[in-house]
Amino acid sequence: MKDKRKLPAFKYNHLGLDTNALKHALANRLEYSAGKDLYTATLRDWYHVSAWTIRDLLMERWMETMRSYYRQDVKRVYYLSLEFMIGRTLHNSALSLGVVNELTQALKDAGIDLQQIEDTEDDAALGNGGLGRLAACFLDSMATLGIPGYGYGIRYEYGMFKQTIDNGCQVEHPDNWLRYGNPWEFPRAEVLYPVKFYGHVVTYRGKQGEVCFNWTDTDDVMAMAFDTPIPGHGAATVNNMRLWSAKSSRDFDLGYFNEGNYIKAVADKNESENLSKVLYPNDTTEMGRELRLRQQYFFVSASLQDILFRFQKHHDSFETLPEKVAIQLNDTHPVLAIPELMRILVDIHHLPWEQAWRITTDTFAYTNHTLLPEALETWPLAMIGRVLPRHIQIIYEINHRFLKEVTHTFPGDPGLMRRMSLIDEEHGKRVRMSHLAIVGSHQVNGVAALHTKLMKSSIFADFDSFYPGKIINMTNGITPRRWLNQANPGLSRLINATIGNRWVADLDQLRNLSPLAEDAAFRQAFREVKQQNKLALASLIKQHLNIDINVESLFDIQVKRIHEYKRQLLNVLHVVTLYNRIRDNPQSQITPRTVLFAGKAAPGYYMAKLVIKLINDVAAIVNNDPVIAGRLKVVFLPNYCVSLAEKIIPACDLSEQISTAGTEASGTGNMKLALNGALTIGTLDGANIEIMEEVGEDNIFIFGLTAEEVHQLRSSGYRPQDYYHSNATLKRVLDMIGSGFFSPDEHNRYKSIINNLIRYGDFYMLMADYASYVTKQEEVALLYRDQEDTASMGKFSSDRTIRDYARQIWRAEPVQIKLPVE
Repeated sequence: MKDKRKLPAFKYNHLGLDTNALKHALANRLEYSAGKDLYTATLRDWYHVSAWTIRDLLMERWMETMRSYYRQDVKRVYYLSLEFMIGRTLHNSALSLGVVNELTQALKDAGIDLQQIEDTEDDAALGNGGLGRLAACFLDSMATLGIPGYGYGIRYEYGMFKQTIDNGCQVEHPDNWLRYGNPWEFPRAEVLYPVKFYGHVVTYRGKQGEVCFNWTDTDDVMAMAFDTPIPGHGAATVNNMRLWSAKSSRDFDLGYFNEGNYIKAVADKNESENLSKVLYPNDTTEMGRELRLRQQYFFVSASLQDILFRFQKHHDSFETLPEKVAIQLNDTHPVLAIPELMRILVDIHHLPWEQAWRITTDTFAYTNHTLLPEALETWPLAMIGRVLPRHIQIIYEINHRFLKEVTHTFPGDPGLMRRMSLIDEEHGKRVRMSHLAIVGSHQVNGVAALHTKLMKSSIFADFDSFYPGKIINMTNGITPRRWLNQANPGLSRLINATIGNRWVADLDQLRNLSPLAEDAAFRQAFREVKQQNKLALASLIKQHLNIDINVESLFDIQVKRIHEYKRQLLNVLHVVTLYNRIRDNPQSQITPRTVLFAGKAAPGYYMAKLVIKLINDVAAIVNNDPVIAGRLKVVFLPNYCVSLAEKIIPACDLSEQISTAGTEASGTGNMKLALNGALTIGTLDGANIEIMEEVGEDNIFIFGLTAEEVHQLRSSGYRPQDYYHSNATLKRVLDMIGSGFFSPDEHNRYKSIINNLIRYGDFYMLMADYASYVTKQEEVALLYRDQEDTASMGKFSSDRTIRDYARQIWRAEPVQIKLPVE
């Protein structure tokens, strides 16, 4: 152990949590931090004042948490993720502290409405979808459970784009979420690390004659830390999320400036700081792909330097690193951390390769999030060699040693070596990042039972044979603090009044609601809560889109990233089917339905953006057809984000989880919607299977091919045109879309969609699943209102997931934090 110095006593005032204490704190912050008074303060000033006040309350807990970790020399968990989709922070932090009512009253006494100032907070634009939201849930659960956890990522200046809909089309705008500052973060100008790029590698002999490597003549960028406190429920433990911002190592060239070349004077600074400008730069160009690679290395290099700096404060030998440090790689984006740690241990600290490799593999674990081949990240050898010349050498050495082991274990099988190699030789020589992750980690996990089974039987079958037991399952979960307690206060109050509030930190307590399944009073109270949530969502839709919604209709909701495998298009085909049925028989009794979509398409994803246009074109026809008379409405809510999800999810009656079986790793949107009482219509894909096991087959609407049937049908020769010709209803729907019925200004607009379905293979098998889907939707319509099964969702708390990670992968113990008493 090192650095045993004791700090001198330093007295500070403990901050009160009652209304009067909060009023005093707000007044001080308004005057001394915002420089405003009651007459001049704007709503945004009040938001910042409230955020600073709540942040102050978190500080002594945060500091004591960090001190406790040092005092007890605990094993720390570091969660490396390119995304953290944390959403808004004010209400969540106030809930964690248990001061929402006190804050509401303190602001009310000043004539301010808490809800209004919460609406001025920008969502932190640090993620794209499920990957980033999962990371945020995990940070919440680690803090709630007392696990010494840290999140590491990038502080994107603009993050994910802001989506608007113009003439039915997605338009991307910069999401300048930091324009008014971020009151939750602490800039750490003293926490600054150099990150190297380019240059070349010099080989030399060490003192013992060993070969050594020096990476030199590099272009350096500085990584500066920004810290955000992450409170758990009750806020006893407050962990840290540290995000890196790129800063230039050469700030300003005065010579160029004095010559009048003002652009060149700041060119180096601007180029360096582009690294943390935007989440997922467009990778359709070589420059965009290289920027994305540099982003990934930038954040893992800075994070590892920081992790090792903290470790070396108290430990002399790297042998104990796996005993004190667990690093979880959230997907393949941070996988360059594996060769980077090897570089640090071998090149800088001169550990023998074998020792460094054992330490590295014992430290890292990897979570896989996809079975889609195109989503399994690979990088061209030439690009890595140019940007990170030492790392390509290390990757080659890892691969060489690994393939020697493979050959020894399975001799005479060149096909196996080719499949397992870290280098893909068949597609232009590329590094397979998922293979590097598996070889360089002591544990690999999938995120749902089916996903893990398919990992072991398909894309990573060879690795499962070579490393039996390395690939395990960790079914994803969601935090009930945000997705029920915060997002659905009406339902939370009903549950609290019925079974108490222990469920907030122990979601299995919801099983105590099961005996009330046939209780008429409870079911009526549940429906009243749902109706209020639907009224609130209808009001938001009217306010933003000027569309009137029938709140007695079935709210049929599909909210997620727009992608072909998620099959928003199949949902549209059903909408057109319903439209035709009503028009064919206007007097028929039909369950009124509002079909709501939300989600963003990647800027370069043509087909996904065309589906958004189709949704809006269908909505324009359906919503304005007098024959329909409001019995069917279609809505696309733009700019889907965490705060919008919190308004949509509590109002949902039917949750659409309709991906092609075998394509969705887990899905967490399905869990959020089910937790709030929505019924699920879906395929046997991802976590849908485990939701079905929990709620029972009678409480979920399952349709379509299974993953095995999808594989068999593809293998036997899938002919989507056969479904087109044999199903008149389907043919009519496709012909309407393809002929321009919904796009009278451009009849051929959707020809490419129809061609994909009929002529070019229908890869995601919408044609095969259409009839089953429509039939199951008819069951939904008949059973509408006989619903709600929140009670069975306890398994899907991220607290359960994190407990499993801590026990089975990280070997990390919870720490009890005791706040000092005055």
